[in-house]
Order: sequence, then structure tokens, then C-alpha cells
Amino acid sequence: MPYINVKITDETVTHKQKKAIIQGCTQLMVDVLNKDPKTTFVIIDEINTDNWGIGFDQVTQIRKGLIT
Repeated sequence: MPYINVKITDETVTHKQKKAIIQGCTQLMVDVLNKDPKTTFVIIDEINTDNWGIGFDQVTQIRKGLIT
């Protein structure tokens, strides 16, 4: 029973894109590990960019061009 946790920033990800992520992750488990899609769980966590850091900086500041 695979459990896949996808973490993305909360920046304009559409319902259609989330559905594609869920379908793609599920299909990967079917193709690679021969898992049953009915028992494959995909969770998408949307993280606010203030709560996501790269190096020493928040993604919010990087996106605003405040970090060089």
C-alpha cells in the first residue's frame, strides 16, 4: 500500500494540475512496483512560500527578487 506525499508551494496550482500529479504518481507505482491503484494513496501538501526555504532564504523573498 504505497503512500506518496508530494509537497509543493501554494502558488497557483490548479485542480487539473493536482489531478494530473495524483494520476501520474499512482501510475508510476503501477508501472514500477505493480501496485494496485485502489490501495495507492497520494497526498499533496501545499506549503506557503514563507514556510519553504532554499539555502538561507524564504522562497517568498526569492520569488520577489529580493535575494540575489
